[in-house]
Amino acid sequence: MRSVARSPSKPSVIKLAGLLMRPLPLAPLQPLLAVALAVMRRRHDGVFERLAELDDPLFVIDPTDLPFVFKLHLHHQRPSLVASREFSTEEATAIIRGPLPMLIDLLEGRLDGDALFFSRELTVEGDTEAVLLLRNAVDSDEVDLFEDLLSVLGPLAGPLRFAADARKAVVSGWKAAT
Repeated sequence: MRSVARSPSKPSVIKLAGLLMRPLPLAPLQPLLAVALAVMRRRHDGVFERLAELDDPLFVIDPTDLPFVFKLHLHHQRPSLVASREFSTEEATAIIRGPLPMLIDLLEGRLDGDALFFSRELTVEGDTEAVLLLRNAVDSDEVDLFEDLLSVLGPLAGPLRFAADARKAVVSGWKAAT
């Protein structure tokens, strides 16, 4: 078993959240991860169909700015996504490491995984063929994590989308002013 340890680097909101989460149990995060995975299966079933050729893979997604990892186990009938503070490198098909915002941008196709890999901003250990299959499966679908998660909120989706758009406008205005 390997424990998730982090080295200090520049502060960010996600790093601060990670520090605040360090002493907290991960169990309350599990229902949100289960919903996120269910939404991904419903809205992006093609991704899971493309990955069916892999033999029961376990991808460890390691956001380097959080004090835990995500274990994505793609059982053919029942995939799971679990937050964990420890993982076994021997059990993992592959380990993908990078800052959370970058990992989300990769999922949504806004960043080039090859460029990040070769610049060493993203690290991959283990079965690179499985990671390439995962990347190609995700790239073939239009994933928008925010919209996907909003899809389960019904009438609350509109106000949350409006609040997020307003936040983006404020942040853009601040960036333009500085």
